[in-house]
Amino acid sequence: MSLPPDADPDTIAFYQARAPHYVLRFGQAHSYQLDPFLDRLVPGGRVLELGCGGGQDAARIRQRGFAVDATDATPAMVAKANARWSVGARVMAFGELAAEAAYEGIWAHASLLHVPRAALGAVLARIHHALVPGGWHFASFKLGKAEGRDALGRFYNFPPEDWLIGQYAGIAGWQIAETRQYTSGGFDNVERDWIDLIVRKA
Repeated sequence: MSLPPDADPDTIAFYQARAPHYVLRFGQAHSYQLDPFLDRLVPGGRVLELGCGGGQDAARIRQRGFAVDATDATPAMVAKANARWSVGARVMAFGELAAEAAYEGIWAHASLLHVPRAALGAVLARIHHALVPGGWHFASFKLGKAEGRDALGRFYNFPPEDWLIGQYAGIAGWQIAETRQYTSGGFDNVERDWIDLIVRKA
């Protein structure tokens, strides 16, 4: 697959090689933020997941009665998600999203944090375009001061809060409904500051 500029090849390679270990670590319980997000959506609507990983969130979205379109830029992750949960996941990088008013919700848990800052605005515009009017979007990011890699070689945009809010505010029609900051670990076992955003398309 030819990757768009928002997809870091080394990060994709990491997940491709470590997919079995990653799924064992995070592949059972769905994200605790998911159900409150789904409660905002029209029941039975269509939900796009960006960065489905091991598929546990996609499985929960389907269990809640939504039509889920699970995507990930890493073929090994897509294979794991389908093997474990049969969610019909497909390979797609963020920059390949080209839908128009197709989804009631777009779920991006711990995935957009890998997009280079220079490309994030364009990705958010694609997400906005893919939502129906009144549709909802969730994303979570690791906060920081400068782009960089973690000890495992994965690329992160590590945005400051005000810069990140500005990226969303710069797209006409976004309404930020909720933000939440907290501290949590990850696959690298490093505690970092995180932010969750829930945004609505006007």
